[in-house]
Amino acid sequence: MQCCAPNLLRFSRLLVTCLVVQVSVVAGDEPAADPNEKTVHVARLVIRGDLPETAGHPGLFSDLQPNLRQFTGRLDKAAMDKKVTAVILRPQNPRIGRGKLAELRAAIGRVQSAGKRVYAQLQMATARDYMLACACDEIVMPESGTLMITGIRVEMAFFKDTLDNLGVEADLIQVGNFKGAAEPLTRNSMSGEFRTQYESLIDDLYNHLVETIASDRNIDPEQVRRLIDQGLFTAVEAQAAGLIDHVAYDKEFRAELQSASEAEHLVLIEDYGKRKNDLDLSGPFGFMNLMQLFTGGADKPSGLRKKIAIVYAAGPITTGKSVPGVFGGQTVGSDTIVEAIEKAEDDQNVAATVLRVDSPGGSAIGSDQIWKAIVDAKKPIVASMGDMAASGGYYISMGCDKIFAEPETLTGSIGVVGGKLALQGLYDKVGIHVETISRGRNSGLLSSKSRFSDSEREAWIRMMSETYLQFVSKAALGRGMPAEKMESLAAGRLWTGRQAQQHGLVDSLGSLEDAVRQAKQLAGLDADQKTDWLILPEPKSLLDQLMEGSMFGAQMRHAIDAIDPDAGIRLSDLELVRRLFAEPSVLLVPCRISVH
Repeated sequence: MQCCAPNLLRFSRLLVTCLVVQVSVVAGDEPAADPNEKTVHVARLVIRGDLPETAGHPGLFSDLQPNLRQFTGRLDKAAMDKKVTAVILRPQNPRIGRGKLAELRAAIGRVQSAGKRVYAQLQMATARDYMLACACDEIVMPESGTLMITGIRVEMAFFKDTLDNLGVEADLIQVGNFKGAAEPLTRNSMSGEFRTQYESLIDDLYNHLVETIASDRNIDPEQVRRLIDQGLFTAVEAQAAGLIDHVAYDKEFRAELQSASEAEHLVLIEDYGKRKNDLDLSGPFGFMNLMQLFTGGADKPSGLRKKIAIVYAAGPITTGKSVPGVFGGQTVGSDTIVEAIEKAEDDQNVAATVLRVDSPGGSAIGSDQIWKAIVDAKKPIVASMGDMAASGGYYISMGCDKIFAEPETLTGSIGVVGGKLALQGLYDKVGIHVETISRGRNSGLLSSKSRFSDSEREAWIRMMSETYLQFVSKAALGRGMPAEKMESLAAGRLWTGRQAQQHGLVDSLGSLEDAVRQAKQLAGLDADQKTDWLILPEPKSLLDQLMEGSMFGAQMRHAIDAIDPDAGIRLSDLELVRRLFAEPSVLLVPCRISVH
C-alpha cells in the first residue's frame, strides 16, 4: 500500500501557490495620492455572471463568484463610504433574470439617495445591460460600442414528435387549463390557453420595458417603441436618439470626471468592496490558517443587535435535504428549509424572518412541508420573490405574513402536473422484451413500460385533484380571499409581479431591502433600526463543498457553458425532471423561461 502523504503535501503546496497568486491579484487597494492636493475616489464594479440567489460560502473564496447579496452589499458599502464620491458600473451581459435586475436597480438607487452619482460604462450592451444602465445618472459608450434593445421574445421547444420517433409516450396529467408543464412533451404546438397566458406575460414585460426606458431617459413612450423596433444602434446613433449620454473611451471618460470634479487626482478603485485576502500562510500557523480557509471563517453577527433571518429558497423544490446538482446549481430541500426556519424561531435575537424565493417549484410534498413550517412560525415571516416564485415557489410564499415581488417576477402558476413517460415503443425499437407478473388492479401506476390503465388514470387524477384543491384553498386562506376568486386566478396561470399585485396574489412590489423593512415593522422594530442579518441555510465551507461534490458540479457546468450555454441548461432540466417525476404530483412552472 502506498502512502498518500506525498500527494497530499504536493496538493497543499499547489493550493498555497494558487492562494498566493489570488492574494497578489485582488483589486480594491487605493493608489497613493498627495494629501495636499484634491483627490476624488471613484468606485468601479463589473457586473457579470449569474449572481446566484444563494447564501454563498464563507472564507477566502467568497468573492470569487459573488452572489446577488454580496454584490448589492458592495454598492451599499459605496453609498456609505465617505471617501467614495461616485460609482462606475460596467455591465457585461450578466446572466440574470428580471427580479435580480430590479434588485440591482434598487441598490443603484440607494447609492444615488446617498448623494453620489452613478455612471454606466457600456460596450456591447444587450437590453439587460441597458436596463441596469438606465438606472444610472449617465451612460457612456466607446465609439465602437453597440446597443441592442430588441424587445421581448419567448421561444418554446416542443418534443412530442421527437418522443414519437423514439417510441416514447408522455402520459402526463395536468390540473388547471393553464398548467401547461406537460405541453412541451405532449403537444407539438401551444394550446390556446398556453398561448393566451404567455401573450399576457409578454405584453406586461414589454410595457414595463417601455415605461422604464421612457421614465429613466425622459423619452416619449411612443418614441421608445419606435427605437425598440429599430433595435440595433451604434454608439453615435444611441447618443443621437437620447439612449446614452456620452461617446468616450475609458481614458477620456476618466479625464472628464476628473475635470468636472476640479480635482488634481482621480483614484479609481477597481472591484470596489471585494474582500482583501491577506491571510499569512507562512510560519508555524500557516497550516492552521490553510485549514481555516477550508472550514469557513465567515463573519458572524455581533450578537449585540437584533437579527433578521434571511432564509434562501433558491432552486427546484425537492423532499429531503438540499443537494447540489450534477451539472451545478442547488435544490431546495424541504428538510433543509424547515430546519432553517426552526433555527430562526429558536434564536432569541432573531426578530423576524424574510424568505427569499427564487424557485420554479417542484415537489408538492416538499412545498407543503415548507408551507406548514411557515404558518406554524410564531415570529413574522415576509416573502421576497426574486426572478421566479411560481407553482411550488408560490406555494411556500403564500403562508407568509406579507409577500413582496419585483415588477417582473414570474409567479402564480397555481396548478398541478404529474404522470410518467411510457417506454414500450422505445423498447420495441431497440429489441427489449419486458414480461410482467402483477397483483393488484393498479400495480402499474409507476411502471415505465406502458401508459396508465383506466383505473390507474382514475386513481392518479383523484390524487392530483386533491392536491390542487389543497393548493387553491390554502392560497385563498393565506391571501384572505374567497376560494371562488382564487380559483379564477389559479388553473395554472402565470403572472408577472405587477399583475400578481393587481389581483391580490402579492402585497407589494419591492426589493429584498423593502421586505426586510416590512419584517422589522411586523416585529415591532423601527424600519430604519440597525439589525444584523442571519443568513440561512448557513453558507457551506470549501471543505463541505469538496466533500459533497458541489464544486465539481459547478466546474462541470462552467465547462459545458463554455462550449454551449444552452446545453448546460438542458442537462440541468433533464436532471430535474428525473428527480421530480419520481414523485406522484409536481408543482412546477410550465417550462424553463428565459426572457430576452
